[in-house]
Amino acid sequence: MPTPDPRFDSLPTPALILDEARMRRNIARLERHVTGLGATLRPHLKTVKSVDVARVLLAGGNGPATVSTLAEAEVFAAAGMKDLAYAVGIAPQKLARVAAIRAAGCDLVVVLDNPEAARAVAAHSRACGQSIPALIELDCDGHRSGVDPAGTEPVELGRLLVDGGAELRGVLTHAGGSYAVTGREAHAAFAERERLAAVTAATSLRTAGLPCPVVSIGSSPTAHAARDLTGITEVRAGVYVFFDLVQAGLGVCTLDDLALSALTSVIGHQREKGWAIIDAGWTALSQDRGTAQLSVDQGYGLVCDEAGRVLDDLIVVDVNQEHGIVASRPGSDRALPELPLGTRLRILPNHACAMAAMFERYHVVPVDERAPLKVWPRFGGW
Repeated sequence: MPTPDPRFDSLPTPALILDEARMRRNIARLERHVTGLGATLRPHLKTVKSVDVARVLLAGGNGPATVSTLAEAEVFAAAGMKDLAYAVGIAPQKLARVAAIRAAGCDLVVVLDNPEAARAVAAHSRACGQSIPALIELDCDGHRSGVDPAGTEPVELGRLLVDGGAELRGVLTHAGGSYAVTGREAHAAFAERERLAAVTAATSLRTAGLPCPVVSIGSSPTAHAARDLTGITEVRAGVYVFFDLVQAGLGVCTLDDLALSALTSVIGHQREKGWAIIDAGWTALSQDRGTAQLSVDQGYGLVCDEAGRVLDDLIVVDVNQEHGIVASRPGSDRALPELPLGTRLRILPNHACAMAAMFERYHVVPVDERAPLKVWPRFGGW
């Protein structure tokens, strides 16, 4: 095992560790790719939920960005971020909060995919005296929400918005189905499917005399694999900031790109079973099993030494609330290494969003290896 890092000595475990150098490298990689294809990157802040991370992530620190909750919109707007898309279908009872955020100076856009929501946005626009902007969500792959991009619904919803007093800002889609395939070629095919769906609906709206200034697509796999963004104005992605074992398993990144981990301590052993017990259970690692359907199952997380170096074939095989069980991967002939009581380990996440959600702060390992750790708060809620 390596020499312990004295910067971790005062940290209670479990603790959330963020490698700033890796994070900055990940951010720069996708920014270069998307802007090189002529589109704007609208990062998703749902993973980071941190003003400090957002200020690194966003050019100028104020947007454009994407959020998944109104709590995120409120926090980031209060921090000065003025261009936000709330990329979850809008419920009518949330429109008063949307209008309040907008009235405070943030250009917050909502998303919808049904006539009831369009009518509600239009009615609230008239009632509050401001035209609330909306994006029409498209279903490009049968993954989740949205309307048929080649059908009549985009134009019908657009007319309800415009004629009712709201603002039609454009269209939005998300190729969530890209998570079901592996490798750059397969993701590139999904990216083109995503692009064509968005461009098809945008063309229909414009042909009908309706505005469509925003044509928005995005998922982390397709954003990295896209080869052509003709007709697309912006690309959304979020987990790429940290990456995780699912993204690595899909071929979007390598293990060396993973910027997030949970610091944990060995608290016991069951030597006859080949187990080491750690103080990170599902309340720290989550119960996400996103790698279970991939070619390599990483259990509840891949185990690294304190410096972040992967320990071959060592995974978290089970979790309870505050306990994790570390053992060799099933089928491996590697024995459990010597892990004395108190040994600090780092666990790489299956799903960065889920692990991060377990903690209230990031302990940031700065780019300067001689500098002390930084602490960046994060928040939750809806």
